[in-house]
Amino acid sequence: MPLGDGIHEKIITWQAPPLKFGVGATEEIGHELTRAGLRSVLLVTDPTLARSGLPAQVAKLIEQEGVAVTLFDRAQVEPTDTGCAEAARELASVEVDGYVALGGGSSIDTAKMLNLLGSHPGSTVHDYLNKPVGAGRAIPGPLKPLVAVPTTAGSGSECTAMVALGVTGLRVKTGISDPYLRPSLALVDPANTLTLPAEVTAASGYDVLTHACESYTARPYDRRPPFGSPADRPLYIGANPISDIWAERALELVGRHLRRAVLNPHDLEARTAMSQAASFAGMGFGNAGTHIPHACAYPIAGLVREYRPAGYDVSHPMVPHGAAVVATAAAAFAFTYPTAPERHLRAAELLGANLRGITVANGADVLPATLLSLVADTGGPTGPAAFGYTRKDVPDLVEGALKQQRLLVCCPRDVTARDLRNVLTAALAG
Repeated sequence: MPLGDGIHEKIITWQAPPLKFGVGATEEIGHELTRAGLRSVLLVTDPTLARSGLPAQVAKLIEQEGVAVTLFDRAQVEPTDTGCAEAARELASVEVDGYVALGGGSSIDTAKMLNLLGSHPGSTVHDYLNKPVGAGRAIPGPLKPLVAVPTTAGSGSECTAMVALGVTGLRVKTGISDPYLRPSLALVDPANTLTLPAEVTAASGYDVLTHACESYTARPYDRRPPFGSPADRPLYIGANPISDIWAERALELVGRHLRRAVLNPHDLEARTAMSQAASFAGMGFGNAGTHIPHACAYPIAGLVREYRPAGYDVSHPMVPHGAAVVATAAAAFAFTYPTAPERHLRAAELLGANLRGITVANGADVLPATLLSLVADTGGPTGPAAFGYTRKDVPDLVEGALKQQRLLVCCPRDVTARDLRNVLTAALAG
């Protein structure tokens, strides 16, 4: 007989891939692939990283173990549905046993998509995009093994079962969430992040920061209605005791080390800490979920007109994902503060805030101020205005954010169009 009140969910789910972490871990990739029984792989990376020579070095390490490598080095920064579909068509005749993703979240997400479309030919990207943007179909079966080797400390995609994609026709971003997308191994080597420009390090770090804050303040799993069946339970179940552990540790590491990693790129201790934070936050939000900042970030990225970020080798307007999410974070957490003041204050404390004299009654601005201070010290955006947006853009941004219902249901407060308008307007005011 079922126990409990029958009104709220009672079950926690938590998953993450095996993790190999440490300086020099890249050297062991060939061993890991042969141990998994792979004889051929598609190595997915981006053009900028390809020019650095790292993908060639990794390919050599793999080939030395007798594994054949096919290189795809044209992953887009901030991938799109059309870009992934075109790449999949180009690679349709390439037969491999598995995949290696080398790069930031964009390369890892591209590899996940190529694996999906190659493993289940005949399907389209739209089939799997989250509703209401796409059809929201479940992936019909397992994919091939994928080893994710991040070269940024940001997305945590090496630990998650989702991808983020720009939808070209709608000028919005959305995602695909399915357990089959989770990499079979996360191989995290902080040395691979040492050459990142300061701007990329900062934007990547903002993604870690918001992942941890959003998952920590998400609607708790046991304050959501029960699901009709196990198949109905989403990947994002809400804040829970397991994910909280990873979010708290990620926040502490970001508070201590993000400034150092941005201001001194050769600080290996800071780079190592931020790589840990990215993976830890991925293991947290990949199960608990994110909410308003990520929901707003997708239209902020999708509707950009002219902005081109420093530090990124792109020839088209683009807002880095981490910059897009942090642009509304302070305003979003001011909105969610009443739902769990103690969690918002604890997050601020882990990031370095001094809570002496702070009470629930006077602490609403502590986490927003802490975030804004961290972003200011690392040269980040004070709000969407940094990307060229004005109050005239708010209706379109609200419309795009409302399409991200899989994220908004994770918010600890019900979110209306008016609420999103208020958050975006406050963020634009800086």
